[in-house]
Amino acid sequence: MSQNNHQLEHWCYLACVMEATARKPGNVHPEASFPDLSYADFLKSAAVIAPLLAQSIEQPTGELVLSCIRKTQNAVPSNSNLGMVLLLAPLTRIPASETIANRISPLLHALTVEDARAVYKAIRLANPGGMGTTEAEDIAQDPTETLRDVMCLAAERDSIAREYATDFQIVLNTGVPAITEYWNQTHCWETAIIRLQLRLMSDVPDTLIARKLGRAEAEEAARRARSVLQAEGGTGHLEEFDSWLREQGNQRNPGTTADLIVATLFVALRDGFIPAPAPGTIIEMIPPKFHQYLNSKF
Repeated sequence: MSQNNHQLEHWCYLACVMEATARKPGNVHPEASFPDLSYADFLKSAAVIAPLLAQSIEQPTGELVLSCIRKTQNAVPSNSNLGMVLLLAPLTRIPASETIANRISPLLHALTVEDARAVYKAIRLANPGGMGTTEAEDIAQDPTETLRDVMCLAAERDSIAREYATDFQIVLNTGVPAITEYWNQTHCWETAIIRLQLRLMSDVPDTLIARKLGRAEAEEAARRARSVLQAEGGTGHLEEFDSWLREQGNQRNPGTTADLIVATLFVALRDGFIPAPAPGTIIEMIPPKFHQYLNSKF
């Protein structure tokens, strides 16, 4: 593996593990699991997709997404990473000599119908919750438009699709500046990630919550996230917010926000907005029972 590929794999793995390890309200982390998803599942998923994404530059985006989801399905029984794979796949295909901000737009505009077909297969394989049906280019059918075009059709109801439609506006215009600011303020990667989650939820109501419980519930989650971010140094009342999100069988899980965090961390690490934390500061937060799932990249 070339030095560039090795570094790319490290950034992918690090972004996934940091997001999963930070004890964010409503999400899975080392101290909280869902009935069908555990923290170990996210560690295993990160180890599976990072090597694939590191070899991604010459592979079409759709095929890359599909290969990542197929490998993940062999390792983890539930959908653990469809959203983050959809976001990371185009980002990792940008050559190391170019910044993501400069190159993401032409890459997205060059996506094809074949990319869309492969992504539709991956989505059906992962079988995420709350998808529903649509009149045009429904996920149950074979698409007839390019991947970017079908993402544009879904942009109003799904933030990941919106990123494809807007050249990663959320990640580049909100996520990266926010994580850079919080990183410099706190010098604690976990606190910075928790604040990033609250900021993204405040500005972009989580579309997984909206698909499951309706737009009004997503807006209420956004209002509460904003209140938490504004109180007591940026993380006030976290426990109360966490408890509220976990009510109703974790249906308020801000899963789309978690995917946006992974993409934000990847861009911020890759393009030098934040330094990579020392591996020991991450490993010390991971209980020994999960150490068997840690990849040798640490």
